[in-house]
Amino acid sequence: MASFLSYVPIFAALAPNFIRASHISSPFVHRQHARADTLPAGWTAQGCITDNPGARSLTGSTFTDTQAMTVESCVNFCVSGGFVFAGLEFSQECYCGNNVVDGATNATSTDCNAACTGNSKEICGGASRLSLFWSGVQPPPPPQTVPSVGLWNSLGCYSDNVNGGRTLTVQTFPTGQTSAETCTDSCFNNGYPLAGMEFADECYCGLGFENGGAPTPLADCSMPCAGNSSEFCGGPNRLNVYNFTGTLPHGPTPPEGGGGGGGGDAPVFSVDDLPAPWEYAACYVDGAHGRVFPQELPDDPGLTVESCIESCSSQNYTLAGVEFSVQCFCGNTLVNGAVLGQEADCNMGCGGNATEACGGPNRLSVYTATGDVTALPVPVTQNTSLPTGWKYQGCLQDGGTRVFPYQIDMVTNATVEACIEQCATFGYPAVGIEYGTQCFCGDVADEQNNSPGFAPEADCNFPCSGDPIHLCGGPLRLSYYAFNSTLDTWHTPANTGRYEFLIGGLVVPLVATVGINGKVNFLEKLGTGFPNSTGAYELDLTLVNDFEHAWRELHVHSDVFCSGSIILPDKAARQLNVGGWSLESTYGVRLYWPDGSAGVNGTNDWEENYDELHLQRGRWYPSALVMANGSILVVGGEVGSNGAPEPSLEVLPTPAGGPTFLNMDWLQRTDPNNLYPFLHVLPSGNIFVGYYNEARILNPGTFDTITELPNMPGSVTSFLAGRTYPMEGTAVLLPQRAPYTDPLEILVCGGSNNGEALDNCVTIAPEVPNAAWTIERMVCHLHISCSTVVYPPRDIEAFKTCDALHALPDGTFLIVNGAQQGVAGFGLADFPNFQALLYDPSQPLHQRISILNTTIVARLYHSEATLLPDGRVLISGSDPQTNNPDGTPKFPEEFRVEVYIPPYLNEGRTQPSFTITEIDWTYGSTHPITVTLHHGTTSTMRVSLVAATSSTHGNVMGGRTIFPEFHCTGNVCNIVAPPNANISPPGWHQLFILDGPTPSFSQFVRIGGDPGRLGEWPPFPDFTLPGV
Repeated sequence: MASFLSYVPIFAALAPNFIRASHISSPFVHRQHARADTLPAGWTAQGCITDNPGARSLTGSTFTDTQAMTVESCVNFCVSGGFVFAGLEFSQECYCGNNVVDGATNATSTDCNAACTGNSKEICGGASRLSLFWSGVQPPPPPQTVPSVGLWNSLGCYSDNVNGGRTLTVQTFPTGQTSAETCTDSCFNNGYPLAGMEFADECYCGLGFENGGAPTPLADCSMPCAGNSSEFCGGPNRLNVYNFTGTLPHGPTPPEGGGGGGGGDAPVFSVDDLPAPWEYAACYVDGAHGRVFPQELPDDPGLTVESCIESCSSQNYTLAGVEFSVQCFCGNTLVNGAVLGQEADCNMGCGGNATEACGGPNRLSVYTATGDVTALPVPVTQNTSLPTGWKYQGCLQDGGTRVFPYQIDMVTNATVEACIEQCATFGYPAVGIEYGTQCFCGDVADEQNNSPGFAPEADCNFPCSGDPIHLCGGPLRLSYYAFNSTLDTWHTPANTGRYEFLIGGLVVPLVATVGINGKVNFLEKLGTGFPNSTGAYELDLTLVNDFEHAWRELHVHSDVFCSGSIILPDKAARQLNVGGWSLESTYGVRLYWPDGSAGVNGTNDWEENYDELHLQRGRWYPSALVMANGSILVVGGEVGSNGAPEPSLEVLPTPAGGPTFLNMDWLQRTDPNNLYPFLHVLPSGNIFVGYYNEARILNPGTFDTITELPNMPGSVTSFLAGRTYPMEGTAVLLPQRAPYTDPLEILVCGGSNNGEALDNCVTIAPEVPNAAWTIERMVCHLHISCSTVVYPPRDIEAFKTCDALHALPDGTFLIVNGAQQGVAGFGLADFPNFQALLYDPSQPLHQRISILNTTIVARLYHSEATLLPDGRVLISGSDPQTNNPDGTPKFPEEFRVEVYIPPYLNEGRTQPSFTITEIDWTYGSTHPITVTLHHGTTSTMRVSLVAATSSTHGNVMGGRTIFPEFHCTGNVCNIVAPPNANISPPGWHQLFILDGPTPSFSQFVRIGGDPGRLGEWPPFPDFTLPGV
């Protein structure tokens, strides 16, 4: 990442990962900080980026102002120096540069949360975070190691402080800021043939190489000079060294003075008159085994002991150290085996007060706020007390292309154990720790593919910020740890199933529903969709080879764009659609009674009349659920396209007595990342709701919160990643099995971390004591934008990242569609997921995912997956509107309809069959079927019930898979219906039998009747009622 940010304009490197579209609110809309509005022309805020005290992201000029720092003063300071970037940090620090370097990455905007010392309404970065500003001018070419400066020739990059001493032993202070020119000139004037620049702004001279200094890779010297950003001036403990090839004017003469103040024979003193409880501790050696303070502030020519203490105290540090007259350091302990020096060695006057002692060359005047100074031993590599199965591998080279892709900044709390625990929790078996504060996660293959190889162990010399007695890498060096086994196993079966083309479509559907007539009802945008569209079409699956007759035109009356759909438990299994795009359509309540039969058109159409029936509140992106009492719960949404939040819920049929909708503070608080919330009825009858990255259990009578569940885990790098629209993961219930005593579990897969698709699934049993989420890593990043889960006839649920997770009859779940980058919305996703996966909850955790077949069709936003009665999964839609840079469509609006043939239909086995006469079941009742099996017997047969559902935007509302009790005599089997409405809310189900792995064709049965008397609703003349 470092090289990328160094070579491209900031608008390309640091812009948010997705573009805001006209129909989706930005996830940053509620996180804006006050910005300066009097910046020089062309300067704009670029967000929040990471910084590292050991290797600054902006390496030009700096200054600190503990009293009056503002965005304007910092930007103007950088303008005066000719820099194109300005950054503010810790409320009081200003940094300039022409390139953003040393591993800087985007940070969450809320990380920059420190008010400026000169204007509390402005944000000046945060802890190791820069508020970044850009002039709009293209950065100059990246810096380089200058081959020569006059008669001075580059010798390359050398190590420093190897044995606790300087490689070039004489520090000099050039006129002006440090550059190759000023440093070599200073060493020439002082009669030294060797000159070296370090840490961007330090200059050293010498007659030869001392204290073990030796050549290192040139890439180690990666910090641009403070005085010339086109040149490199070393790095942390690294020197760009030059050798003079001419004749020096005289022999070596040590430079006079002591930096900015004092030095020579002028007496200097420690300071006693300090704010309580600060006091002087002692003079310490710096660099005996490495720098002894973890935090260095920018050099300050006007430094005093008091100003350094004020800076450290404001950041809650208890130790402050001053060195070389102008350097201020902060910390809570001394690290790297700090040892006491001679008091007489701290003899340099402070730059801002020549009578105060501000350390000396490699000497620190240390002050304490606790009365004590804890000096920790020299840090070592942690080889023992590691988590089980983990082993240290060595000091690994990192570079411009990072070895491991996922970075977690642990500014104050980096430890080997913490980094390993975070990576392992999310399924990553390779861990690297760098710069003492940066934790990286990845795979063992990343080390083999991305690293030049291992480096000398001495290169990993930075103490861990949270455990300073152990080492956590170094500059572009990783302390590398790996797991000695497999954290997640992804199966690669020989039988992967396959995609097949089914039929060309008429529209790009937004909602797909299989009716009890065996036909598929598609809804699409009306008015905002394709010209001449009627908004609804029905596909007869028995006529797919006869395009002209396969499709029947239906009609909706308002725009169903981003509405919610379910199937009602009434006798007709009517399909209900609620909400919509804008104005009256957001209040829409639409009903369709599926009729006709295979090969025979029905005559019914969608029914809707706003004047007779509408929601109490307009809703765009709502969810719906049939509750255990048979009534309908409608939750959430927004007030039309890009509108304000609609943080409420309501019940249908609408209760009497005026407005009955209820506002929910948790929906208000998490807008706009909580749309299409996940809704499920639990075995207690209570309601699970998942929204953004949160979850809770509601009382179905009062809708009060019973339990706030732990937040859903996000990505390995951010707990703020989300699961519901527009982050767009998908959720399903794992199968329930008679006698229904096992806790019910919920599976959530996919989502997005502000544009980076999540590569994990999480499960929870919400009604067990101390419920907690379990994380399983998926094969790849899958952001389930409009995704669907299909419930299969076996014991496994298959679902797909980016777009669809659907239950299959065998209890598995098919995962299909979606993207590996972006969020849901037009033009907001890229890198389609062509790979189908299968999730099998009957397998042990971390061994449940199998890699299936691939398609050639990109299915992104507005794609669906729907279980068909023959056990195949219908795959439809895709309306991404993602364009190439020239404006041409990158992915088409997808009319083709495919089916996925799961492995259980790809073995050449004959599907079993059954006959049934009783399709209306009461709870606990017993119903006979007569079965025909071709491969096994009834002793190995299984029976499954897959709830009839409607799929939109990857949400299968009301999805549920049940394996009921049954008993067989001969080929007659009696199925026992689920015991109550909490286990199986009233509704229609596809009934399958499975002969070994192979499902039958389904038949629809209704369980639990119509307790909400929806068959008599709505009692208006424009709606046809099936009765109860």
